[in-house]
Amino acid sequence: MTEIILFSMKLLLIDGHYYVYRSFFAIPNLSNSRGEPTNAIFGFTKTLRLMLKHLQPQLGAVFWDEGLPQRRVELQPAYKETRKEMPGPMIPQLDFIRSTITPLLGFANIALPDTEADDLMGCYSIAACKENIEVVLATNDKDLYQLVGPCVKVYTTAKADLASPKDAFALLGEDEVTMKWGVPPGLIGDVLAISGDTVDNIPGVGIGRKTAAGLIREHGGLEALLANLAAVKSLKTREKLHNGSEQILQNRKMVELDCKTELPVAINSLRIRPDYPGLIAALEKCEFKSLLQEVREEAARRSATVQAELRL
Repeated sequence: MTEIILFSMKLLLIDGHYYVYRSFFAIPNLSNSRGEPTNAIFGFTKTLRLMLKHLQPQLGAVFWDEGLPQRRVELQPAYKETRKEMPGPMIPQLDFIRSTITPLLGFANIALPDTEADDLMGCYSIAACKENIEVVLATNDKDLYQLVGPCVKVYTTAKADLASPKDAFALLGEDEVTMKWGVPPGLIGDVLAISGDTVDNIPGVGIGRKTAAGLIREHGGLEALLANLAAVKSLKTREKLHNGSEQILQNRKMVELDCKTELPVAINSLRIRPDYPGLIAALEKCEFKSLLQEVREEAARRSATVQAELRL
């Protein structure tokens, strides 16, 4: 029987760069009358407002990459070298999103030099769970699936993850992540150590993710697998594991989240407080007619609710 946990609050942690990139490429050729590109701004704003509607969190923050951690670059100097440069039209939009849109939506921006967003999201997830706060991770980062547990879920709108075509979103818990990956969340790092991650330029050893998951599941973990290669039935797979064992162990360190950084902003300072007048002014500058109307109507409803509460 699944244990029911009563959480004090809900904390939404958003992978900022992922949603900016996704918005930029999902909505091409959108600009204002001055010719300034606004596609990423529009998509990012709509997406975060949708998250608020779906999840209704009390707390939230958007996390940003600020360079690469020294330990990962020292382990593998080619880490993330294959990533393409940011498209020119995205650069001013990213700056506007970070400096203006995110805080006006009510979210804190969180970043540290030479630190990746997923590590910081891991730090906040662990700290929040200790305070009995439910955590929702809005991300597509493979490494963050390792954090899923009794108080941590992953938010997704990907069709492949939805239980029904009618669903607008899904929250992936331990059962869903285990089904998606073929191993429990705590063993995902072991799978990635074998298969590698082409997105981050972490080289595998020629074994795909499904096969790697089967091996980890069969042997119970990476350490047990490498200690008993003779039990691997396929000679070809056994040779790949043997020849690539050093790479695999290095990869395991690469995909391990660094969750020991001190929180740069206290969790109790992350209450979501939208600035409606400021947000309306920013959306007017971008010339988002339908979105602007939505926000104006929402602001009016919120104002009426506050006034009614004050009269009580």
